[in-house]
Amino acid sequence: MSDRDEALANAIELLVMNQNGIGAAVEELAKWVSERGSVDVADSTVTALQALDLNAEGIASAIRILRREQSE
Repeated sequence: MSDRDEALANAIELLVMNQNGIGAAVEELAKWVSERGSVDVADSTVTALQALDLNAEGIASAIRILRREQSE
């Protein structure tokens, strides 16, 4: 893997970790909102979080491709 690809893979991995952290925080907020009666808002938030989860797999796949090139 070139230095450029390694740096790119590392940066993407950090972005995924940030995305996971933000997603966890938003999930906690959605739970809090739901407990206070705003179920529609909480449901919309959960739908958005599902999109983050779906996109995370695509990002993880790209990281694996970049890292696989290192071993070749």
